[in-house]
Amino acid sequence: MKDPREVIIRPVISEHSYDMMENNTYTFEVAKDSNKIEIAQAIEKIFDVKVTKVNTLNVKSKPKRQRYVEGRTRTWKKAMVTLKEGDTIELFAVN
Repeated sequence: MKDPREVIIRPVISEHSYDMMENNTYTFEVAKDSNKIEIAQAIEKIFDVKVTKVNTLNVKSKPKRQRYVEGRTRTWKKAMVTLKEGDTIELFAVN
């Protein structure tokens, strides 16, 4: 098994992710080669919570340009993790 810190890269902070926290669902950027089982085990080990469901999706790149140079944003993998009722992650303390 991989180190949990290699699987979970960072939390995703957006308006939509904050709205999903009310339903006990948290959003993370994860390693591209990780699967749902590895993600669930990593979240449980890092935050000491019980994961009930993991949804993943690959975020595609978008075309961007700076002045005359055209390029693309990076592609990355996102995971929406649903926790057991009563569990929370204090990193995302919603006031």
